[in-house]
Amino acid sequence: VQLQASGGGVVQAGGSLRLSCALSGNTRSLNAWSWHRQAPGKQRELVALVTNTGSSNYADTVKGRFTISRGAYRNSVDLQMTSLKPEDRADYYCEADWALGVSLHGRYWGKGTLVTVSS
Repeated sequence: VQLQASGGGVVQAGGSLRLSCALSGNTRSLNAWSWHRQAPGKQRELVALVTNTGSSNYADTVKGRFTISRGAYRNSVDLQMTSLKPEDRADYYCEADWALGVSLHGRYWGKGTLVTVSS
């Protein structure tokens, strides 16, 4: 499975951006999709996650501002970001978890897309 993220760019504080991640390949074993971000000098952190049952979780720092959504055919996951703040500046990565049975599992990562928020 390959993931291709897009939608990053420069936006003013308070603005919005929508990140998209297109997945290709055999997505049948995927059970969760997520977005992570990594700011300069900081560790990568989970921003938002959605499972194959539709439940979602968000980092406290983005709750109420970001919304994750998964495509109906498991081949896309978007992140709608609103009320952006300068501290949201980071490289954003999409990721998908896969599982086969109870003992085989792993993760697929896409390349990052840069989000810059100007104050």
